[in-house]
Amino acid sequence: MSKEEIKDFILKEKLIAIVRTRTQSEVPVIIEGLSAGGIKVLEITSNTSGFERMIRESRMKHPDAVIGAGTVTNVSVAEKALKAGAQFLVSPNTRKELVKMAHEHQVPIVMGALTPTEISDAVEAGADIVKLFPAANFGNNYLKAIKGPFDEVSFFAVGGINLDNMLEWLEAGAAGLGLGSVLTNIEKGEFTKGNIESKARGFVEKLKSYHGRS
Repeated sequence: MSKEEIKDFILKEKLIAIVRTRTQSEVPVIIEGLSAGGIKVLEITSNTSGFERMIRESRMKHPDAVIGAGTVTNVSVAEKALKAGAQFLVSPNTRKELVKMAHEHQVPIVMGALTPTEISDAVEAGADIVKLFPAANFGNNYLKAIKGPFDEVSFFAVGGINLDNMLEWLEAGAAGLGLGSVLTNIEKGEFTKGNIESKARGFVEKLKSYHGRS
């Protein structure tokens, strides 16, 4: 897929699952569960154990999904992620050189920003999507306000999104949502593909119901 096709796919799916764990053996289980639950855009963070290998293996095992790299804080991390085959990058900051590198490799970047100045910097740098983080700390009224001067920006709200508030964020103007521990924070002994699949499916089904009435 081209950069624009990947971007369009992410915007269409509206959900990015964030895979972050220090235990490498958990990654395939998480990704199997998320994929079975219907989430097709997956972000493996750079502080996940063996993230490069996990990106490569996940792309082979899940060709219908779009697999990206998260917590891309600098050029060095970006190089590793792109070499591993990441189909998009997600940064927590507004390092302009990350946009240049992503676009040179024909992949979109979801760039982290919060304040009007940071959002403006991300947009001017050429970010494909702006990751509003930490979203829950400021609330969806903040997004409504920020959409005023940035009405053409595609925002993904990340941080504190759950089943109870996800529709409120979409109604406030979010183009999509990033979901992390809410999908994978499972009690010891219950960490199974089936339980992760169930959590993922809950978000996918609620999103479908939102589309159905909008």
